[in-house]
Amino acid sequence: MSDDDSLKLVTGLVKWFDPSKGYGFILDEDGGTDILLHSNVLRNFGRSSVADQSRVRVMVQQTRRGVQAAEVIAIEPPASDGQPPIADLDIEIIEHLDSLPLRPARVKWFDKSKGFGFANIFGHSDDVFIHIEVLRHSGFADLAIGEAICIRVVEGPRGLMAAQISAWDSGLPRKDGAEDDSAAAHPGHEDTLAHVAE
Repeated sequence: MSDDDSLKLVTGLVKWFDPSKGYGFILDEDGGTDILLHSNVLRNFGRSSVADQSRVRVMVQQTRRGVQAAEVIAIEPPASDGQPPIADLDIEIIEHLDSLPLRPARVKWFDKSKGFGFANIFGHSDDVFIHIEVLRHSGFADLAIGEAICIRVVEGPRGLMAAQISAWDSGLPRKDGAEDDSAAAHPGHEDTLAHVAE
């Protein structure tokens, strides 16, 4: 793949990423050249897309075609003003998102042009509504049918809805042996499916 096998850690902002084309570019925050981000590299991180303006840390290498990302280390969603992405999410839910369990789920369908879609939590048949603004606030640009994800779920005025979305493996037990509070880490701990926003 490269003339230079040495890898370098770079932080930057996603300039754009198009899942249908299978690639996008990252702006190096230190002023280097644009970095090619291929969908295969993103998939190795457990994601099918990334939202524009997301902050990413990647290992890059110089190739004959320019600088390319070889591995994604971290993705942070685009900066927000701290307000809920949609009116159905109470500000208190946003402030306490980390206290909600991550539920492993699979995307039933998502239509970017319509701005919404649905997922099903593993072991439950109820549809969970996913709004495109929640998706963007979570650092994703799009979702593929059948994609495995983790979601934090709340009870909205029209039923179950995702308050946050993350990569599927974020709900797995951590490598350091510490336990996670997610449903994936505690498969028998299904006491509450939805958390009601008051």
